[in-house]
Amino acid sequence: MEALEIARRFGLAGSGPVRLSDGPVAQGRQGYVWRLEAADSRWAVKVTNHSSNEDEVRATAAFQEAACAAGVPAPRVVRTVEGDVLATVSGRQIRVYEWVDLLEPSLDLDPVMVGRVVASIHQVRIDAGSEPVHPWHREPVGAEGWDRLVHRLFEAGAPFAADLAALRDELVALESWLEPPGAVIMCHLDLWADNLLPTPGGGVCVIDWENSGPGDPHHELACALFEFGRGDPGRARALIRAYREMGGPGEVSRPGHFTMLIAQLGHIAEVAANDWLHPQARGRDRAESAAWIGEMFAEPHSRRVLQDLLDTIAG
Repeated sequence: MEALEIARRFGLAGSGPVRLSDGPVAQGRQGYVWRLEAADSRWAVKVTNHSSNEDEVRATAAFQEAACAAGVPAPRVVRTVEGDVLATVSGRQIRVYEWVDLLEPSLDLDPVMVGRVVASIHQVRIDAGSEPVHPWHREPVGAEGWDRLVHRLFEAGAPFAADLAALRDELVALESWLEPPGAVIMCHLDLWADNLLPTPGGGVCVIDWENSGPGDPHHELACALFEFGRGDPGRARALIRAYREMGGPGEVSRPGHFTMLIAQLGHIAEVAANDWLHPQARGRDRAESAAWIGEMFAEPHSRRVLQDLLDTIAG
């Protein structure tokens, strides 16, 4: 990509030199990021794996901008000189964000800080539109879906087929907890440790807002509680207490509040398994896909684990 063209398109070119990193400085499952140095500042240039149009990104960009204005620690969206979110440079569709120095993901973030940040996000109000909550966040894979997947994995000789088969009954039982979303607002929808990251100064930063959309705040709070509070009653209580004190509208008080967690982790496992079965389709090697689904086997989100969380915060 051409550094000067990016800087020009986004109004970042100054009198000094403009430089783009030699390659991606960060890469995730949704895309990769280059660092742009221009006008004595640094910027994140993001290329996602799927192209979009301005209509499709308008609401998510507005949500991120509103969150930043409300004090949520997140990178600022940089628009083009025409006011657009997207631009195409050297045949690649890009977005640009304020650069933020980030540390590696950690499940040991200060739970009080996590609770406050999630509450702050849930108090940002922009129109969630008329679209329903995406099935990724509320629908099951289903007993037949799990059975088909396990059968195909055994047939293909997947090294994790037996692990998934052993979890099949538990995954189906968890899906019996799913409930329809209630009071829907704009949510981040991806508040895992990969996207709620520590910063060198001791704070946190919320990244990857591109998939935000309509969601139930109770369900999203339950995801954060599981990610940053499981296995430690003190952390779980501190996170929920901080969320409540900050005025967050959600609560976690019944099994159905884990709907987003159960649905997302189920679909992630489904996608990872299918990526292993068809590695050419999405450009991932089988080792990467096996490692991705292996995260679920290492720390399963069983009914017992989730019920323990409910009992902890109720107590």
